Amino acid sequence: MSGIGQGRRGAWRAALACMVTLAVAMGLGRFAFTPMLPIMLHEGKLQLEAGGVLASLNYLGYFLGAVSCAAIGIKAKSMVRGGLAATAVLLVGMGVLHSFTSWGVLRAAAGVMSAWVFVFASGWGLRRLAETNSPALAGVIYTGPGIGIAMTGLLGGALGRWGSEVGWIGLGVLAVVLVAAIWRVFDDGELPAAGASTTAPVGTAGMPTSASTRSDAAWLVALYGLAGFGYIITATFLPVIARQALPGSPWPDFFWPLFGLAIIPGALIGARAPLHWDNRLLLAAAYALQALGVLLSVAWPTIAGFALGSLLLGMPFTAITLFAMRDARRLRGNAAAGLIGYATASYGVGQIIGPLFAAPLAQRTGSFQLPLLVAAAALALGAVLFVVVWSKSRRITGN
Repeated sequence: MSGIGQGRRGAWRAALACMVTLAVAMGLGRFAFTPMLPIMLHEGKLQLEAGGVLASLNYLGYFLGAVSCAAIGIKAKSMVRGGLAATAVLLVGMGVLHSFTSWGVLRAAAGVMSAWVFVFASGWGLRRLAETNSPALAGVIYTGPGIGIAMTGLLGGALGRWGSEVGWIGLGVLAVVLVAAIWRVFDDGELPAAGASTTAPVGTAGMPTSASTRSDAAWLVALYGLAGFGYIITATFLPVIARQALPGSPWPDFFWPLFGLAIIPGALIGARAPLHWDNRLLLAAAYALQALGVLLSVAWPTIAGFALGSLLLGMPFTAITLFAMRDARRLRGNAAAGLIGYATASYGVGQIIGPLFAAPLAQRTGSFQLPLLVAAAALALGAVLFVVVWSKSRRITGN
């Protein structure tokens, strides 16, 4: 019984450490810019279009980091620790440095770090959960981004009352404290380098693929990119959009934390979705929820509309990633690493395009209405096409 108890404690220790890791890398390192942007705009340090460029540079960094992971031959714990330490430094750097060029470099580097930490911490954590026979705790790990986003929303806005420099430095100090608390947990287990983990086991690399399977894989890559584009405009500019719609209201600062909090139950529920449920229908439902969430900020620009929209956008956020990765494994089995890489790259491209499309248009028109309608339409199109692909596949297989 003591061995079982120790295994259970080890599983929770790993899950909670990875949860905090993703909170720092994703919630702080990647998404702290969202609540800090309206403060920097108010201070006159940025124009909206320049803010869009900085956001896209961060997503470009994430894209480059994600596609480089398979080629990195460094132990997972070293990558996680190095990425977390760098994230804290980069956050402080945003408050210490003051040129647009330096901010661009810092945001791009933060994107790379967030991708590396996400991939390597996920691999380390899921491996530890498998070793301790606790795979159900995977949902705990993926609540991390939501917890981090909620923290950046609540603390970023509060710290920012003393200026954006204090806000950025304060978030960096918070990252240091959180990283210090979990630093030693990554000594619990050793992992091979991520590049080695992507090698398919014997008997899976040659998994036969039919024309239908290849078509489904291509659709997954293409439609996953629509998810990246569809959510990122709101996820980048939500406080700015809400302040435009609700001038003088104190509520806009709370919609971003609400988005983060909604991710937490979404991650836990998504992780428990039965494996026999079709991933394409799950993805269609998740895309439809996010489309409705985006649309509400245009059709119902009130406190209630933004609150409900934030919930609908946040709940499927990490569930979409989970369902997409599950579908890649359905199509390619244990040799799914390549397909997952292509899908992640497509998602990254969608994220890069979103702010570059939305910010100049919003600056010229004075409103995010048109970019948001396009984003909602992209998500709705993705939902419909997933249903079409599922229906076509059923006709071909006769199931």
